[in-house]
Amino acid sequence: MCGISGFLDVSHSHPAEELRDIAMRMADTLRHRGPNDFGVWADAEAGLALSMRRLAILDLSAAGHQPMESASGRYVIVFNGEIYNYEHLRNESVKGGQAYAFRGNSDTEVMLAAFERWGIEPSVERFNGMFAFAVWDRAERTLTLGRDRFGEKPLYYSRNGSHFIFGSELKALRAHPRFTGEVDVSAIALFLRHSCVPAPHSIYTNTSKLPPAALLKISARDFAAEPQPYWSLNEVIKQNSFVPFKGGELEAVEQLDWLLRDSVRMRMRSDVPLGAFLSGGIDSSTVVSLMQAQSRSSVKTFSIGNHDKEFDEAKEASTVARHLGTEHHELYVTSKEAMAVIPSLPRIYDEPFADPSQIPTVLVSRLAGQCVTVSLSGDGGDEFFGGYTRHAWGDTLRRRLDPLPISVRKFGAAGLRTLAPESWDVLFRTCGRAIPARWQQRMPGYKLHKLASVLEIQDTHALYQRLSSHWLDTTKILPGVSEPAVPFGHQNQSFRHTAEHMMYLDTLTYLPDDILVKLDRATMSVSLEGRVPLLDHRVAEFAWSLPLNMRIRQKQGKWILRQILYRYVPRGLVDRPKSGFGIPLATWLRGPLRDWAESLLDENRLRQDGYFSHALIHKIWHEHLSGKASWEYHLWDILMFQAWMDENRRKPEAPSAGVEALTGVAVRSV
Repeated sequence: MCGISGFLDVSHSHPAEELRDIAMRMADTLRHRGPNDFGVWADAEAGLALSMRRLAILDLSAAGHQPMESASGRYVIVFNGEIYNYEHLRNESVKGGQAYAFRGNSDTEVMLAAFERWGIEPSVERFNGMFAFAVWDRAERTLTLGRDRFGEKPLYYSRNGSHFIFGSELKALRAHPRFTGEVDVSAIALFLRHSCVPAPHSIYTNTSKLPPAALLKISARDFAAEPQPYWSLNEVIKQNSFVPFKGGELEAVEQLDWLLRDSVRMRMRSDVPLGAFLSGGIDSSTVVSLMQAQSRSSVKTFSIGNHDKEFDEAKEASTVARHLGTEHHELYVTSKEAMAVIPSLPRIYDEPFADPSQIPTVLVSRLAGQCVTVSLSGDGGDEFFGGYTRHAWGDTLRRRLDPLPISVRKFGAAGLRTLAPESWDVLFRTCGRAIPARWQQRMPGYKLHKLASVLEIQDTHALYQRLSSHWLDTTKILPGVSEPAVPFGHQNQSFRHTAEHMMYLDTLTYLPDDILVKLDRATMSVSLEGRVPLLDHRVAEFAWSLPLNMRIRQKQGKWILRQILYRYVPRGLVDRPKSGFGIPLATWLRGPLRDWAESLLDENRLRQDGYFSHALIHKIWHEHLSGKASWEYHLWDILMFQAWMDENRRKPEAPSAGVEALTGVAVRSV
């Protein structure tokens, strides 16, 4: 695991020493991603510099140092992530040909051997892992960037005149003297809708995220090249529609059990201490169960709790941990811990990001980081196996709504809005046990008001966008700003079920742009590597071969995952409403976070920045304070942007002294 950065100057205007100095400054902004090692490689004739910070996980020796050259000297790579099937690839790369002269046991060196044997794209198609890399081909004089299939590892790039600049985080790009850092106002509109800036956009002009499952090849001759996919979920779904899974339920459970065991086993390979996040839900409990089943010692598990029972998951997590026999650690979040984390969020996430569960995710990462260097996570199960409410109810919603006249829909929406979200919450709590378990939800009032907003929609794409949106009309809060288009998958992809359509869109958008960003930045902020076994592409491909009723059954998602988990944990310990890492944000904004929020929402400040409608913000802030309405998620979007603006005004930190002394031979050039 590393932080990588670099640039290509097609004008060749920098001497070698200047190339190295710039690359060193860029890499040093990423030292939290890699505290163990530092390296820079420069080719003055090409105008190229590569740099990295390393978090040593496999092969802790100097043989794993980056930037790394291939045995022949043709390729030079900086690489962030893990290639889990590297041992298999190492054996394959030497079969039927000249033996590769391996110097160590790192997966980075195996990547280079694969590039020499098969070429870059054929090799990437063989990789099972999470990765973002930049590799310089000295023979072709080309720079290729690559990213894993689901976007676990980040990679930004920017074209600024004659310079192509890239890095794991935007702070590395900001450290380059040619990077302008001009805020893209249209990206603010995207942020307000999605609570993040979705790929390929970024918050800055002329700056993009490399999409998941894509390669970008740059040279002086083709400086304006665009990313090209090497793997497509769309194609996986099409292929499985022609050759679906033909076996029975027991056979499907057995096959998925084997795949998940193998995926977990591969991700338990580490030369440093390893553990797992445990919420007590289906996904994380399954991952931990399979870890413990394949471990000779007690797995270290970590959970976050809250003194507000509505958001507390620590009790359930500790019950699962006791049953499995893990070495469990938990932390209860208070408003004091939340306030201590919040000032650091803009620096950690480096781009406007407003998923409130970022707070407990940072806290649980800090807890785990005190004991381990690698932690497995249960992310991905919802997207592949229908875990969100919109998946379970999507088909029923469309089937019941489509025949209804629009006038009837509007009447129903008005009825749902008769009670404020808080009043619905009180009603659900009062009814308590009278409500069937499958209908019990966290924040039912918010979800019912969300339902009211979609009653008039008939197109599935529009329905998904409405369900996944915070600000439904961004022109009201950003006057005169148009919202750019976001690619929501292949429009020509057809689905028999609304649920599958939404799972597909979630995998392409919400998963990489929100869930995986939250995990990567939180874990990397404390030099902790997060691994996600459910995002093994073999698991995804198998999941999409299954009929929908093996994923969603009786309005309950993840049916097949549950059958696997029940082999290790009694049903009663895990069959409960979905929780997740949540916080009582509405209460905190009215209480301990009020002063902090009001300073960011100051009318003079909003006028001076000139982005938002200060009158509308003033209105919803006072409605929230009075309890007339719950605007916590909308307000959190604004607050996180305002806090990010404060961080954006800061200059990138200067490089720490003595970076070369860290490794002795860190700086190299040709």
